[in-house]
Amino acid sequence: MSNDFLSLANKGVQKLHPYQAGKPTDELERELGLTDIVKLASNENPLGLSESVKAALQKELTELTRYPDANGYYLKQALADKYSVALNQITLGNGSNDLLELIARAFVDNSHEVMFAEHAFVVYPLVTQAIGATAVVVKAKDYGHDLEAMAAAITDNTKLIFIANPNNPTGTFLEQDEIKGFLNKVPSDVLVVLDEAYFEYASAERRGNAIAWIAEFPNLIVSRTFSKAYGLAGLRVGYCISHPDVADILNRVRQPFNCNALALKAAETILQDEQYLVDSVRLNDAGMKDLSAFFDANKLQYIPSMGNFITVNVGQSGDEVYQKLLLEGVIVRPITGYGLPQHLRISIGTEAENQRFKQALTRVLNLQ
Repeated sequence: MSNDFLSLANKGVQKLHPYQAGKPTDELERELGLTDIVKLASNENPLGLSESVKAALQKELTELTRYPDANGYYLKQALADKYSVALNQITLGNGSNDLLELIARAFVDNSHEVMFAEHAFVVYPLVTQAIGATAVVVKAKDYGHDLEAMAAAITDNTKLIFIANPNNPTGTFLEQDEIKGFLNKVPSDVLVVLDEAYFEYASAERRGNAIAWIAEFPNLIVSRTFSKAYGLAGLRVGYCISHPDVADILNRVRQPFNCNALALKAAETILQDEQYLVDSVRLNDAGMKDLSAFFDANKLQYIPSMGNFITVNVGQSGDEVYQKLLLEGVIVRPITGYGLPQHLRISIGTEAENQRFKQALTRVLNLQ
């Protein structure tokens, strides 16, 4: 006797498709028997783990039979000191993805609308569908957010707006005066999540400090992660900063111990390692310049990016080019699911990894 368990699931979950992460290197090894593989698919930091973090984690190993600090006090204190905010404004997450889900589930139900841009991060529509809310997808402007159109699309049912800056997967960037002008148009009972996962890679003179706006806009939530520029993707730790009343609600529903002990210690440590961040950004800037020049030389259109990735139009099926690159031992990210069927998203790697990608793409596309 078989049971129809799908019918038992929530309506939104029934039609949901799981998040598709970038293909792991060991999976490609199993499939094709390759060993020399370059992964440029998941916007990871190619610099390697900070030596200061390695030392801190080694010391922490003796305490792993104990539960971590459920409140993450020392990491929160480090963040509070860095950004001049109060401890009760900070919510920690198992990566910033965890927080995006948490915010939606805490404040939105199936009577509400959730707004985001075309070509925006896939977690926004996934969580919207899972909770049965209505997705309002605003057409992109130059592959990025059209804030004027988004402001015009707000209705009485709008409860939550996601804005990624820089945007993933297109790398587009909104200037600070654009965002602030938009916030002035948003009703105070509509929450705005400014997803700044790639904040540290953006131009220092242009990225501003949106966290300082929370006093003026209590409906603003700023989320960030340690997975990108800080090189802790495997440990899964992120945070958001908000009005204390918003943080209080999030912390009521946040899972206990959602950040493990190693993640808490690593994040606290890397915040003090300023040289690692400088080196990460420098490596990214050099790689971005290199790949942009390669695309220019081969007349391949790409989207100028403020992240640690670049999205390029390969002029044919991105899915097919992706498969051919796998045979070359190079993993990138096809983004047909983002409405960009002829584009590939390429994470910036080391100089050697970028070179491997350029050689592989030259062969696959028969470039000169």
